[in-house]
Amino acid sequence: MPAKSAAQQKAAGAALSAKRGETPESKLKGAAKSMEKSMSERELKKMASTSRKGKRQHVRKS
Repeated sequence: MPAKSAAQQKAAGAALSAKRGETPESKLKGAAKSMEKSMSERELKKMASTSRKGKRQHVRKS
C-alpha cells in the first residue's frame, strides 16, 4: 500500500529503520512506533519507497 502523504512516508521509513535494527525502537514516536509493531518489513518498505512528489504533507482524517 503506497503512502498517502509525505508524513506517512517518513513515518514508514523511520519504522523500517527500527525494524531492521538500524535505529533503536526507543527513538520512535507516534505513528512510526505503531507502524513498527503492526506492519511487516515488506509492507513498511513498500510504503517508505513511495515517491513524495505530488503528495500533501498531511492528509485529514475523514
